[in-house]
Amino acid sequence: MILISLYALFSPASGVPFLPPGFDKIAHFCLFAALAFTGRRANICASHLGASLVVYAVVSEILQAVLPINRDGDVWDAAVDLCGVAIGLWLFSRARRRDHHRSGHADG
Repeated sequence: MILISLYALFSPASGVPFLPPGFDKIAHFCLFAALAFTGRRANICASHLGASLVVYAVVSEILQAVLPINRDGDVWDAAVDLCGVAIGLWLFSRARRRDHHRSGHADG
């Protein structure tokens, strides 16, 4: 997932396919939700993962603005990234709670 995010966020503008208006926000949201969810599946501490992904979201937008890759940093992309992180962490915790609840009933 990390390699996919690096490609999606830092490939030159010429390598990014044309996306319909608004689709880039959906891609950002899904990318960061997937990073959060899979990071938790890998047993990375939620608070460390969340903090790291917040930094990654902000820094990636800054780097897009300053690197010579013809990309623009966007505050709204970072905001959508943060929403994706929150939802990814929430979905994992919900799935874990559901699995724990199911396994509790199987034993009882």
